[in-house]
Amino acid sequence: MPEVHLWSALRALADGNECVTVEASTVGGVLKALAAQYPGLQEPIDAGVSVAVDGRIIASALNEPVRPDSEVYLMQRIKGG
Repeated sequence: MPEVHLWSALRALADGNECVTVEASTVGGVLKALAAQYPGLQEPIDAGVSVAVDGRIIASALNEPVRPDSEVYLMQRIKGG
């Protein structure tokens, strides 16, 4: 199962975990599984997060594949203007 690493502000919403595992095969599946497992994560995910899979930042492709041994990082989306 992919390991998902959470930035510090999200850890409180995931029972204090820095890293969790979820059953998913796509980036969208990872986000959906995270929200199902930890409902408090739904709001920040809906607000927008950046996702990196195995060192590659995924812009917005929710159908991007995730392997069972992938490392996924959720990062705070930086907005500018």
